[in-house]
Amino acid sequence: MSTRTATNIAAESDSAVESVNKTLRAVYTDMDDVDFRAGVDRLREGGFEVDYLNTSDSAQIMAQALDATALLVGYAEVTAVMMDAMPSLRIIALLSMGFNNVDIEAARERGIWVTNIPGAATEEVATHALSLTLSLTRGLTFYSSAVQSGQWNARDSTVPPRLSQTRLGILGLGRIGTRLAELGGALFGEVVGYDPVLPDTPVIRQQLAAAGIRRTSLEEVRSTSTVLSLHMPLTPETEGMVDAAFLAQMPQGSYLINVSRGALIDSQALRESVNAKHLAGAGLDVLDEEPPTVSGHPLLGNPRILITPHVAYLSDFTDAEYVRQQAQNVLSWAAQGRPDSPVLELL
Repeated sequence: MSTRTATNIAAESDSAVESVNKTLRAVYTDMDDVDFRAGVDRLREGGFEVDYLNTSDSAQIMAQALDATALLVGYAEVTAVMMDAMPSLRIIALLSMGFNNVDIEAARERGIWVTNIPGAATEEVATHALSLTLSLTRGLTFYSSAVQSGQWNARDSTVPPRLSQTRLGILGLGRIGTRLAELGGALFGEVVGYDPVLPDTPVIRQQLAAAGIRRTSLEEVRSTSTVLSLHMPLTPETEGMVDAAFLAQMPQGSYLINVSRGALIDSQALRESVNAKHLAGAGLDVLDEEPPTVSGHPLLGNPRILITPHVAYLSDFTDAEYVRQQAQNVLSWAAQGRPDSPVLELL
């Protein structure tokens, strides 16, 4: 099988490339409960030997994937040290849109492609954010529990707001944040948004206006929104951004939603804000520790903090599409020298 790999970019000879890739080996690391058999089949049809390690442990990955050409990753971290231990590695294919579990700069320096899954679950994640919002603002957990315990006439101390008289705030105006605005616009009185990296161009302004978003400052979004939904990537600048000071500037009785990255939030600060009834509640699909320590995580055990287990992406469509795109990135690289959705360009 003739292939073009990232070593071409480094201007190595064709003979050297063929020597490196006499055997194309794809190694899945950790897939948890994902049924990735369709991806295995596609890779084998494309000429790859395929193995599954069933681990996110770096030492085991390095020991068992020494000759891997492609690494297909769930949540495992991939460091520079690991890359150096796998000299034949040419592509790291992720099973998510986020890529903070890979040392991107180290991969670039070594001519290793890194790919993600952009856009496949936009509809699902935006819908999940709205579902968390509606469950919290309507008090569904409280009222369901009351009925189950025989308290038909029980009333929550927090009275649901009329959403058409409130404001939805969105931090991060990419695909998912924009889609949430489109979904929530029919329910909320106004949708406001902030994004520190999105360009301010006529085209962008038109797109945001079409989605019903009024773009404004972080301070206004944070201090005036009844529901604040996070759609930010995890970077050194955003890690822990939702701390005690941030939460104190949110309106009394407001709600926080997070379907992006758990480490955006200081978990202890959020728990204290909800305990003090400054925030009326929080809806989270992601945590800073996954899975959380049952006896010790500060966000567990409060009925006003609704947590789902990182399933916002999940549907009958995405269950198959994530696996397909992950494998297809590897196959496209092998056939054409470039994957379909690289996190960064090597050319």
